[in-house]
Amino acid sequence: MNSRNGSKRKGYDRVSRLNRVLREVVAEEIERESAFDDRLVLLTVTDVVVDPDLKRARVFLASLSEETLLGLSEARVSIQHRVARELRLKRTPLLSFEVDPSLEAGERIDAILRRVSKPEVDAEEGE
Repeated sequence: MNSRNGSKRKGYDRVSRLNRVLREVVAEEIERESAFDDRLVLLTVTDVVVDPDLKRARVFLASLSEETLLGLSEARVSIQHRVARELRLKRTPLLSFEVDPSLEAGERIDAILRRVSKPEVDAEEGE
């Protein structure tokens, strides 16, 4: 079973480990950059998914406005430089930034569950 991070087996998988470490390093660097750029304040890195060939890494964020995306684009080189220093990889993956689709899906599920449970609550109040 393939998960979102490209892992094919459970346990000690190189790409999975790299995803976790990259998430920490990227989050720390975004926090550091936010001291100089207000557009990067209060960003939450929810996940990082590195391609199996390690050429690209998608950084998933809890929210992402156009202004924030512009700030991240400007800070991307600095963030990648920090990743290269911290991880000492042969090749540093090219970072891209996206809104985490799982958060939006979770919100849709919550809304559906609220609608489904609302008739039950209304029926109980009517008794």
